[in-house]
Amino acid sequence: MVQYKWVALSNTTLGVLMASIDMTIVLIAMPAIFRGINIDPFTSFQYLLWIMFGYSIVTATLLVTFGRLSDIYGRVKLYNLGFAIFTVGSILLFLTPNTGAAGAMELIIFRIIQGVGAAFLFSNSGAIITDAFPENERGKALGINQLAFIAGSLVGLVLGGVLAVYDWRLVFLVSVPVGIIGTAWSYWKLKEQHISKRKQKMDYWGNISFGAGLTLVLLGITYGLTPYGSSPMGWGNPWVVASLLSGAVLLFAFPFIEKRVVDPLFNLDLLKNREFATANIATFLSSISRGGVMVMLVVLLQGIWLPLHGYSYDSTPFWAGIFMLPISIGIALTGPLSGWLSDKHGARILATVGMIITGIAFLVFTLLPVNFEYLPFALILLVLGLGNGIFMSPNMASVMNSCPAEHRGAASGMRSTLQNCGQTISQAIFFAIIIISLNATLPVALATSVANTGVPTQISSAFSHTPASGALFAAFLGYNPIGTMLHGMGPIAAGLPQSTLNTLTSQTFFPNAIATPFMTALTTAFIFAAILCFLAAVFSALRGKKTTSTDGQVETKAAVAPVLEV
Repeated sequence: MVQYKWVALSNTTLGVLMASIDMTIVLIAMPAIFRGINIDPFTSFQYLLWIMFGYSIVTATLLVTFGRLSDIYGRVKLYNLGFAIFTVGSILLFLTPNTGAAGAMELIIFRIIQGVGAAFLFSNSGAIITDAFPENERGKALGINQLAFIAGSLVGLVLGGVLAVYDWRLVFLVSVPVGIIGTAWSYWKLKEQHISKRKQKMDYWGNISFGAGLTLVLLGITYGLTPYGSSPMGWGNPWVVASLLSGAVLLFAFPFIEKRVVDPLFNLDLLKNREFATANIATFLSSISRGGVMVMLVVLLQGIWLPLHGYSYDSTPFWAGIFMLPISIGIALTGPLSGWLSDKHGARILATVGMIITGIAFLVFTLLPVNFEYLPFALILLVLGLGNGIFMSPNMASVMNSCPAEHRGAASGMRSTLQNCGQTISQAIFFAIIIISLNATLPVALATSVANTGVPTQISSAFSHTPASGALFAAFLGYNPIGTMLHGMGPIAAGLPQSTLNTLTSQTFFPNAIATPFMTALTTAFIFAAILCFLAAVFSALRGKKTTSTDGQVETKAAVAPVLEV
């Protein structure tokens, strides 16, 4: 008979894999989805943002609350509920009945339902595994689970590209059979290993301050990417400023509320444990360094590199996913191995080395020319995956081993919150870096490229007003916007010679025009990501040596001084 611990690991790994795939599967499939519901992404930018970020925002804001609920009412019970909710959301997405604006709103609502289910899955999987496995096997088990999360977010890129070639609805249908089987399996086989021994109250004020504060901050960051007035970005929008400030005030109030309630949403005393605090900070920094850069690399491949190498715009989503595979291979090679090693030798050295390797890989990316060869690009991706795999499994085991059993649900929720928030914030930060950099260089570069074709000054000067955000999302969607822009100029562009029109709307004109400004901006993003990785390495090194724990007692052998006094 199969031991229960392997049943718990396999089911939770399946759940995390499915939920993480759906975090990224829409990124590459976005062109097919927007064509399928018959909506223009360039006139519906907010729909685009919500379909991209809505899932992550909802998931991130609910993780700690759901983790705490699980500590009170049972982790398996709420994990099973999450599997069911996620499956319902997937079915609704596949069945999306309408097109146009109504169809876009339905997609957003159904993605939010998926996000609620994913929050239950993410917040409980680590705690269920920790309950099921003895300490000397947790690193390996959590490493496999963490590998599923990272691999899923990357496999989603490939699946999105492959399935979108046939039908955009398949992007959502792929989760349905997995969800049905996983839900039935979890209700049938998973067992509660830990339920609170005393009656506890729900921390309503803590939930409100944390959930509402985090939601407002993430919404402000998301809408900060949208143009406002004459500005290419919305950071000056009064609603964005108000959202960020009010969210920050609520989050600032959160620890003061938690110190005054009997049963807090999150036990802040856990942060007095040096290993727990430093491991979570490292999680957050590494997540910020990684999430946005992965999207930028997809933009680079899909909108610039692949068209310049003869791939049609229709096929770029598929090939962008395929060419990103080396990073998944790297994580698959080192993720389980590093988890096994951390069981024997602790997390500090492995996590620190993993972040250093990742930071170096980001710096090497800055050496690539605009029209690079794929082999060196693939090798850097592989090293990036190796570094992340070395870091993630030991770091997750370090977090879960360093907290008492009765707080594992909340601790798992906190770790997942930092990871998911890091990814959402990362995407906003890197989009902002790229848009700001492009706004300074792209209009002139694009106008110069257009002028070199011999068009009238009136047309070339019109291109000098091209918004950087529009050009960036054109590249992101694998879409050539030149034809649309010329069509909007009316009779002036209609009088151009056919040979000039063919040059301007060719497959390579727009990628050539945007390539140099984009690579310059991307270099800034790579350097910023490397700095974050090196900071994560510093916090990884500060966590102390291997811990030993019992059910409710944790001792860090070389780290008695707290990092944070709360």
